[in-house]
Amino acid sequence: MTKQSALLSAPTSSLLLEVVNGALVIRHWGAPINGDLADVAVAARVSIANSSWDEPQLPGVMRESSRGFLGRPSLSGHRNGKAWSTKFEVTDFHHQDNHCAVTLRDFHAELEVNITFDLDVHGVLIQKANIKNIGESEYALNEYIHWLPLPQEATQTLDFAGRWSNERQPQRRDIQTGTWVRESREGRSGHNFSIADIALTSQTSFQSGSAWATSIAWSGNSHYLVERGFDGGQSIGAGELLLPGEVILKANESYQAPALFAVFSAHGLDGVSTTFHSHLRARSVHPKRPRPLTLNMWEALYFDHDEAKIKELIDVASEIGIERVVLDDGWFHSRRNDRSGLGDWVVDPAVWPQGLTPIIEYINGKGIEFGLWFEGEMVNPDSDLYRNHPEWILHEGDRTPPLWRHQLVLDLSHEGAYSHVLEQTSSILATHAIAYIKWDHNRVLVDAGHLGHAGVHQQTQAIYRLFAELKKRHPGLEIESCASGGARIDLGVIDLVDRFWTSDNNDALERQRIQRWTSQVIPPELLGTHIGPTHGHQTGRTLELSMRATTALFGHAGIEWNITEATDQERKHLATWAAYYKENRALLHSGKSIRIDYPDDHGYLYGVSALDTKKSIFAYVQLTPTAVIHPAALKFPGLDPHATYLVKAVFPAGKPRYMLISPPTWIEGVKISGSALAAIGVSAPILAPANALLIEITKL
Repeated sequence: MTKQSALLSAPTSSLLLEVVNGALVIRHWGAPINGDLADVAVAARVSIANSSWDEPQLPGVMRESSRGFLGRPSLSGHRNGKAWSTKFEVTDFHHQDNHCAVTLRDFHAELEVNITFDLDVHGVLIQKANIKNIGESEYALNEYIHWLPLPQEATQTLDFAGRWSNERQPQRRDIQTGTWVRESREGRSGHNFSIADIALTSQTSFQSGSAWATSIAWSGNSHYLVERGFDGGQSIGAGELLLPGEVILKANESYQAPALFAVFSAHGLDGVSTTFHSHLRARSVHPKRPRPLTLNMWEALYFDHDEAKIKELIDVASEIGIERVVLDDGWFHSRRNDRSGLGDWVVDPAVWPQGLTPIIEYINGKGIEFGLWFEGEMVNPDSDLYRNHPEWILHEGDRTPPLWRHQLVLDLSHEGAYSHVLEQTSSILATHAIAYIKWDHNRVLVDAGHLGHAGVHQQTQAIYRLFAELKKRHPGLEIESCASGGARIDLGVIDLVDRFWTSDNNDALERQRIQRWTSQVIPPELLGTHIGPTHGHQTGRTLELSMRATTALFGHAGIEWNITEATDQERKHLATWAAYYKENRALLHSGKSIRIDYPDDHGYLYGVSALDTKKSIFAYVQLTPTAVIHPAALKFPGLDPHATYLVKAVFPAGKPRYMLISPPTWIEGVKISGSALAAIGVSAPILAPANALLIEITKL
């Protein structure tokens, strides 16, 4: 038989596949390799150990017990208790350029698996799998997990935990023998969802060291896994977490597993980010127009929808330079608080006796776009919809799931419920000048049954179908994915939405961490980053406007604040900040994101640099008091070492609060080479805690 192998190569990584004894084996995933690879198999052949197999076993990507594998298999399932063990053989192998498609069949288990590997020019490996029942009886699929090998120098993993208003907090640990699993069972990706699982060496930092990252493209239940066997073999995997009986394949039916996106970086965590950002920006559906400066009115109004008050807000927004406003929760039938109305997506005449058209025309007359809030997947028991169709909720048996924020979950895989949400939403969009919707998802799914069967898988597919249909019916419509903040930010929904609400927490100090790690995968132009009120609604903390504005600058910027309460001076600062955002958003939303490994843990130093290194914008943020008098110097790697740069501080929203007699003189401007900026840097000013300084670096 002709040797079957494939090398997929990008400038930053390689994948080497080979068929060995019928099994599909991943020989290498990681740093680029080249040259004559004919004898890689010989070089990689392991010893025959004591008390072990008589011949080395290569279980391949399916990780099967029948091939001597003692860890967790890729595929698990059965036919009424039989066909529980598989031994797949490669029957088709096609390789062209950086694409490889492989078919594996097991005629005893009567299954076919089609796996594709695509490595793009940016270095993102996309792995897909389709499992087909080629037998006559039903096959119950328990799980399918994409796995990739890890070298033994990967000794740690980094993933993210969180809760409402505190999403994506990093946790780093050693890899030890056994299987480690991070599950998300919320029915949405969730606040505690790890947007990526990253294996690293113990020395890997933002700027240096190796990292192997995976991200599952799915918005429902999921799990990430890292496994180290007692033989020393290591692997990293991810997949959809299927509930019992959720996928039962009839004859000739297939299950399409959510895709796995994987990245290798030899240049630290920032190398991972650069690869993900480049890949996502190259998509045909990636937003092309400049990201509008947005005012979301939730924290200014809550449920108090008063037309005069809204007009006053719009007048101030127009002065500042706002380009889009969003009317949040409270506009629809009987919605005076969060206890009623969800599901009845019709304008409430008690609040809007003339409908929404007059206020939209007033807003559009100021040159501002109008956006509207929906939470179409949910229903209040106190609603006309629920009173008419209590059977349209996700539930099991005769039970009603416990309430969360006084709401239940509509079963969108029920065609009646799906049609209701689609048609009512579409009717509002068709009869009003609405270019943008903020789509919320404020509770978890429990006891999520559809007609007696587990329903999370179908529910996730239904929301994808709904978003796609809304965009098809209303060309140009943009959708913001909000799920009580940042609980649905993932690569599964990303091609159907244009913005993620990063967190309900607008406290700039907390947002520093949340935004820092959300951008590990998602480019900043897709992340809503707003200036919150002076007195934060989530933490009660009072922060300088300059700190709040600097924090909000590094994303799809906006405001979430009753700006009618802002002082004249604050309004002037907001206007200059808005102008600065507009002037620089092309750079902020296309440049390379950089997180400096700053040596003092009291501060962050991060920014965005143009790909041609002509201009960079950095923020130095003092989180806590310094431990020494003079903090570590601010150094900026990655610039043209032979060029001269002008470095200066800029204050688009006012100056920060200092803790010093006089600041460093470079703040007014200094000319210095790129090599000196990397090696020596500039001295850090002594800021008060929870303050930030914005720095421009421009090539002369």
